[in-house]
Amino acid sequence: MDKGYALLMEMGCGKSITTVAITGRAYVNGHINKLLVIAPKSIVSVWEEEFSRFADFTYTLEVLIGSREKKKQQLSKIRNHGLQIAVVNYDSVPLLEADIMQWKPDFIVADESTRIKNPNAKSSKSIHKISKQCKFRMILTGSPITQNPLDLYSQYKMLDESIFGASFYAFKNYYAVLGDYNQPIGYKNMQELIEKAHSIAYRVTKDEALDLPDTINKTHYITLESRAMKLYKQFVKDSYMELSKGDVIATNILTRILRLQQITGGFIRPDEEAERYEQISKAKLEALEDIVDCHIEIGQKLVIMARFIPEIKEICKLLEKKKIKYAMICGEVKDRAEEIEKFQNDEDCMVFVGQIQTTSMGITLTAASTCVFYSLSYNYADYIQAKARIHRIGQRNICLYIHLVAKGTIDETVMEALGRKEDIAKSIIDNWKNVIK
Repeated sequence: MDKGYALLMEMGCGKSITTVAITGRAYVNGHINKLLVIAPKSIVSVWEEEFSRFADFTYTLEVLIGSREKKKQQLSKIRNHGLQIAVVNYDSVPLLEADIMQWKPDFIVADESTRIKNPNAKSSKSIHKISKQCKFRMILTGSPITQNPLDLYSQYKMLDESIFGASFYAFKNYYAVLGDYNQPIGYKNMQELIEKAHSIAYRVTKDEALDLPDTINKTHYITLESRAMKLYKQFVKDSYMELSKGDVIATNILTRILRLQQITGGFIRPDEEAERYEQISKAKLEALEDIVDCHIEIGQKLVIMARFIPEIKEICKLLEKKKIKYAMICGEVKDRAEEIEKFQNDEDCMVFVGQIQTTSMGITLTAASTCVFYSLSYNYADYIQAKARIHRIGQRNICLYIHLVAKGTIDETVMEALGRKEDIAKSIIDNWKNVIK
């Protein structure tokens, strides 16, 4: 048995639970023992949560993170206990190609598979090579074509080389009208291409999934770098000691929580009296970059909400580096109407960056249907108001909210409290130890 499948399912239509069900059934039926999941860096940890929620079978899962050597060690230590699952990001695959080949996965899954649309990229070549030794192969994406129909070739080469052939140049010549410098100026034989693509594909759109809610909440769990986590734990320890000395008042506790949130966002203030911040982590920024790239590729606008000014400045630097036009509102921006107008009506303005406290009320950002919470206020009213910026009159699409949450930190506590519709500030005095922990 040797098969490839394409799950062409839009965001929120159940790609994750379907994948868990398919791979679990393959394991239960005795067809596979080892599963390799390849995903963008921003969502590798999401797969750990998805298997935890949906898998009703025995499995062992490792998210491969850290240095190359650490990833190799993690791969070698996956226990032979149920279905063995390794989750790795696209950039790491070429570095670990030999180790993965030696590990011998039976089933390979490429999440957000447009990351391998370039057949000449290192990660694409490595994945093509690894996939040839797997009994089952699957790609997951809502939009397999982001620029032109030629995007399909490399993704389908991973699934089944017989669909479009072994040569990209032959494929290109057959389906594209080529002009100067061998560049496509048009396309041909499109009906045949569509039929071949759908011969091994299952397609679901949001419009077809009638039981979807108006909003979808997703959490992307981020792992802080070892140095940042060490600083975080030290600050927790110092906070316990400091707050245990005398009277516990809300102001002191809220200040401590604020500092912990700043650390998960990547910043510390070495001198409490100064305004200078030191960047100690890029974990959330790298995860955000993946999300931005995905949305820009498919031409979808994006809203990013953050709590702290240093975070907003770094996000803007990232967008400028990528030459992505954006609008931004924080406390120091005077002409806010101009920024909103730019985002809503300028087709080239793809991203809106907003400070939660400043943009949580009274503005409309319905040009986007996805909002990323880079960091969170522990004020429930601010959070709900911030979500309402894209989910209001004029919005025609299902709204997706992505929360970047640093594992094992105050982010999880705040997220849980918001899920219970609680204001942390209101119950903080009697419960400060659990809140900080």
